[in-house]
Amino acid sequence: MFLSLASSLAIASASSVLQLKRAVSPDDTCGNTGAGTKGYTCATGQCCSQYGYCGSTTDYCGDGCQSAFGTCTAGTGTGDGGDGGSSSGRCGPTQGNAVCSSTECCSAEGYCGTTVDHCKAPDCLFQYGPACDANKIPAGTNTSTLTRSKVGTVLYGGAGIYDCVETGVVALTYDDGPSEYTSDLLDLLAKYSAKATFFITGNNNGKGEIDNASLPWPAVIKRMHADAHQIASHTWSHADLSAITSVQRKNEMIKNEMALRNILGFIPTYMRPPYSSCTAASGCESDLAALGYHVTYFDLDTQDYLHTTADLIQTSKDVFDQFFVSRSNTTDDALAIAHDIHFQTVYNLTEYMLLGLQTRGYRTVTVGECLGDPVANWYRIDSAASVSSQVSSTTSKATSTPKVSSTAKATSTPKTSTTKATSTKATSTKATSTKATSTSKTSATTQMTPTTKSSSTSTRRATTTTSPSPSTNNSGQ
Repeated sequence: MFLSLASSLAIASASSVLQLKRAVSPDDTCGNTGAGTKGYTCATGQCCSQYGYCGSTTDYCGDGCQSAFGTCTAGTGTGDGGDGGSSSGRCGPTQGNAVCSSTECCSAEGYCGTTVDHCKAPDCLFQYGPACDANKIPAGTNTSTLTRSKVGTVLYGGAGIYDCVETGVVALTYDDGPSEYTSDLLDLLAKYSAKATFFITGNNNGKGEIDNASLPWPAVIKRMHADAHQIASHTWSHADLSAITSVQRKNEMIKNEMALRNILGFIPTYMRPPYSSCTAASGCESDLAALGYHVTYFDLDTQDYLHTTADLIQTSKDVFDQFFVSRSNTTDDALAIAHDIHFQTVYNLTEYMLLGLQTRGYRTVTVGECLGDPVANWYRIDSAASVSSQVSSTTSKATSTPKVSSTAKATSTPKTSTTKATSTKATSTKATSTKATSTSKTSATTQMTPTTKSSSTSTRRATTTTSPSPSTNNSGQ
């Protein structure tokens, strides 16, 4: 908060200009515009972006930087490592919280660098690598000021949704995409007149931002919508939402909103937390409720992320078949999870499931339909999107977003299961890298780093492939 007028004004000896002595930001917001509502000043060496957030990259220190609330020159260091670079080429919490230069990423193993293995989300330590993919920000205005009315009878936030309310239906869902396999998956779904829900991640596995016009993702996402599939959010960079701060958590959601807005002109109201991790204790449940999201889990885990090779995928088929033992299409339903980043899921498991559901007499539908929620409730319109087909360039701006609150309440809750479906999450293989050289070292402006869990609810970290051949990399939600 502001100091009293008497204590906050100082006379500059070289001029008669009055300068405010402002409090250092406790939450990474700054100034009095955008996210900044309390006039905070950024910590030493940080810039206050035109959108009211503290940071040290050119996104914060360039156009629109608010010099009254922070530094407006990107970086503070010199030498081969670049401005603000670690002098040892190492970074992260095991290296004294050293931060890489403004153009470098901090790999999962704590090395500064610029390769995909250094920068890809979710492995890159985004607090210590300014250029990590997780720190990229889509073009355009942020979506923090959108009206987030809570309509319909489906639960917002809270403990989440685990199963359908309609009988005789199965909601097929796919996480982590789009990927190089997703177009073929859309062809397969069309062949069977099946509908699905895609929980889209904005910039994971080194695939690039989904709204980058030079990449295939905008066209794939537009086709999803044109084919009447449901589009939902799986965060911007596949972060563990229970292991980051409230501001970071909301940025994860709103950056993905911005990218989807740039492609479609609207944003989703349904989301699935990566690693099925969104706890009440962390504040995640209440944050997502405030943002107006239906937190969607599942009751049928295909475990495809554990069985990514031809010799293992049969296990996922067996899991699928076992689920329907003693179930009937006249009394039962399912909300199933799979991942369209895996070759065997797209080219083997999915058709097996579609044929099995046909034989059993189930309809394959979207999550919204399985919950009895009208299509009009699945999305919010962003009036800032002048053309729904507009996509962004690779240039991003510091448009991270403030907290969004809402006082509206959900009118009722859907049928939910009492416990989460669980399975073991294995961690992804982390690439080692060569050390980068630099001559300057800074301290991290934030101490928190996402926790890499050895187990979680039905998930594994995603890794991408570079050719249309079967991948041996495992992944999860």
